[in-house]
Amino acid sequence: MPSSTPSLVSKCTVFPDRNSTIGDLKLSVSDLAMLSCHYIQKGCLFNLPPGSLPFHSFIPLLKSSLARTLSLFPPLAGRLKTDSDGYVFIDCNDAGVDFVHVTATGFFIHDLLAPPDVPESFKEFFAFDRKVSYCGHVSPILAVQVTELADGVFIGCSVNHAVTDGTSFWNFFNTFAQVFRGVDNISKVPDFRRESVLISEAVLRLPEGGPKVNFNANGPLRERIFSFSRGAIQKLKARTNNRRRTGNHNGDVINALELTGKQRNDPFQEEDRIVRSRVKSAVAETGEISSFQSLCALLWRAVTRARKMSASKMTTFRMAVNCRQRLEPKLDQYYFGNAIQSIPTYASAGDVVSRDLRWCAEQLNKNVKAHDDATVRRFVEEWERNPRCFPLGNPDGASITMGSSPRFPMYDNDFGWGRPVAIRSGGANKFDGKISAFPGREGSGSVDLEVVLAPETMAGLESDSEFLRYASSFLL
Repeated sequence: MPSSTPSLVSKCTVFPDRNSTIGDLKLSVSDLAMLSCHYIQKGCLFNLPPGSLPFHSFIPLLKSSLARTLSLFPPLAGRLKTDSDGYVFIDCNDAGVDFVHVTATGFFIHDLLAPPDVPESFKEFFAFDRKVSYCGHVSPILAVQVTELADGVFIGCSVNHAVTDGTSFWNFFNTFAQVFRGVDNISKVPDFRRESVLISEAVLRLPEGGPKVNFNANGPLRERIFSFSRGAIQKLKARTNNRRRTGNHNGDVINALELTGKQRNDPFQEEDRIVRSRVKSAVAETGEISSFQSLCALLWRAVTRARKMSASKMTTFRMAVNCRQRLEPKLDQYYFGNAIQSIPTYASAGDVVSRDLRWCAEQLNKNVKAHDDATVRRFVEEWERNPRCFPLGNPDGASITMGSSPRFPMYDNDFGWGRPVAIRSGGANKFDGKISAFPGREGSGSVDLEVVLAPETMAGLESDSEFLRYASSFLL
C-alpha cells in the first residue's frame, strides 16, 4: 500500500439554499434506540474518466449541489435537542453540515480493492469517525467528505443513525447525485410526517453526557468483502429449497420473478411493483425460502463452525427489517427516519452445524414472515415498558448481526462519472459478527457481504468448504 496519508485541503459548513419550513420532528421509538450507535458511514468509490474537469473544479459544484439537496432534506441540516420533559427532537434549524475536502493521491483504486482484507485506509475517508449519534445535540447531523485519489474519488457520508436508517440514507445519497447531475424532477420525495405508532409518549432516560456504545470498538477484527454472483445465489437458493434448478417449474418462475424484482438496483432495469407483488404471492403459495435468507443461513452455519463453540451454546442471528410496509396503515416508502426493527433468531450451535441448510433458513424465514403489523406494535409496546438504546454488539461471542440490504440502490449514485466502482464503509458500528449486505456491482441479484469477524473466526471462514462453494472475493 502507498505510504502517503490523506491530507486535509479544506473544511467548511454548507447550509441549505432555502430556509426550512419544517418544524421540530420528534424522534420515534426506532430513532431513540439508535442514540448510542455510531453515525452511519457509507460511501462510493468512483473512477474519474479521462478528460474530466480538474478535480478542484468539482468541489464548488458538489457544495452547491449539497446545499440544494439539503433543502429537500431539512432534518439533515438541523441538530438534536431534548426538551424539559425528556423528549428528543430534530430541530430543523438550518444549522448546516460539514463538508470536508481531502487529498490522498498516493492511493490508487486498485491498491484499495486488491487486498483480501478491506484496508484500514477507508476509515480515513469519512468524517465523524466513531461519533455517537447522541452527539447530534452539538455536532452536525451530516458530514460529507470528498477524498481525491490518484485515479478516482471517494465520496463518503457520515449521518446520524438516530435521524436516518439505510432507506433514508440512500434516498438522500441518490438525490445528492441526481441534483449534481442536474436532474430537476426528484421523484423520491422524503416524507417527514410523524403520525405512526412508532411515535411514542414514553421517555428514554439517558445518563448525564449521553449514552455510549456498548461494545468494544477497539477489539482485534478482520474485515473482508465476499461476493456472490447471480449464478451462485441461484444454486444456493435451489439447494436450500431442496430441488434442482430445472426440476421445479414453480420454483423456476419464483427465481425469475424474485430476480427481476431485485433488478431495481440495476440501473439498466426499472422498478416493477407488479412483479414484486407476484413474487410475494408465489412465495407465499409455495413456501419458498428467499435467496437472501438462503445466503444468511449459509453464513450462519459457516461462522458458527469457525467459532468452534460447544454444541449446547445458544447462537443468535439478527436481521434488520424495514417496518414501513409491515405497519397498517403503511408508512410512505420514503418515510424519513428510522423505521427498522431487529429480528433475532436463536438456535444452538449444535443444531446450526448439524442440521441441513434448509433447516437454518427455515428458522430465519419463519421469523421474518411472522413480523407483521401486530409484531411491530408488540415490539413498540415492549420498548415502552423498558425504554432503552439498542444493545449493538456481540457480548457472548455467539451472535451475528446482519445490517444494510442488497435492495438498497447503492449503485444508483452517478455523479456524472458513471456508476461507482465499489461501496465501502468506515469504522462505525463494527464488531465481531457484524455483517452488512450490499447489492453486487453486476446487478441481476448478485450480493456482496461485508464481513467483520475476530481474526481466528475469519481464518476459519476462509477455509470453510461449504461457504467457499458459493463465495468469491470482491473483484474489481
